[in-house]
Amino acid sequence: MHEMECRVLSIQSHVVRGYVGNKSASFPLQVLGFEVDSINSVQFSNHTGYSHWKGQVLTADELHVLYEGIKLNNVHHYDYVLTVCDPVLGDHGSMYVPENLHPVYKNKVVPVADIITPNQFEAELLTGKNISTEKDAVEVMDLLHKMGPDTVVITSSDLPSRLGDRFLVSLGSQRTLMPDGTKSTQRVRMEIPKVDAVFVGTGDLFAAMLLAWTHHYPNDLKTACEKTFSVMHHVIKRTISYAHDLAGPGRKPSPPQLELRMVQSKADIEDPAIVMEATVLNL
Repeated sequence: MHEMECRVLSIQSHVVRGYVGNKSASFPLQVLGFEVDSINSVQFSNHTGYSHWKGQVLTADELHVLYEGIKLNNVHHYDYVLTVCDPVLGDHGSMYVPENLHPVYKNKVVPVADIITPNQFEAELLTGKNISTEKDAVEVMDLLHKMGPDTVVITSSDLPSRLGDRFLVSLGSQRTLMPDGTKSTQRVRMEIPKVDAVFVGTGDLFAAMLLAWTHHYPNDLKTACEKTFSVMHHVIKRTISYAHDLAGPGRKPSPPQLELRMVQSKADIEDPAIVMEATVLNL
């Protein structure tokens, strides 16, 4: 008996050099046994954090044509569509995307998503509610559930960590349909060590890993989050130590030196040692 293969259509940016968008998501998903079909929404030489970048942006029509080709061959049946409707709206109080895209995310994208991974700023923007306590965060996640997604992970927040100011707080909530037709919600909290470096592609890796681990643990958000955050920890730790070795003592690593050590982390992606524990919130 063949195990049914799991297919993902990943619609994200592509870079020739380095790891962001599809380059950040495809390899780890493939390592975990997923078939990944990629549509590259942009094709750049490298991410835009470098001094220079060149490349092309796919128009909506060009994207549609590619999908049309898959459809004509009747090979457009996917278990998951991964788009970094992360939703990548902004961070630290400022928006990355034009204001007029905000209602598109809110009214069109979020309602059809199963899983969303906003940061605190994006979660507040989508719900119109501020988060200053854990209770606020839970209410915001409940509002996001009402908008459509059954799994919500607020990847980073400004809430005070129980472990001190060197940690960020991340919160997750998963709504599950019970056999009797009622919905049950599991909520988890994680304390994440802060890292003093700017990485690109980590959000894309995070979304891909959460997809993979919620697929493997469909009703166990605690385990899915522990695996996902542990993969992130291993990849980031390896990347930082490599970047510092290259840069030399006392020197700040450059964007090329901080490209994620993805291939070198293959074993950690496949079977991460759990270094992050999630606590289940009993509210």
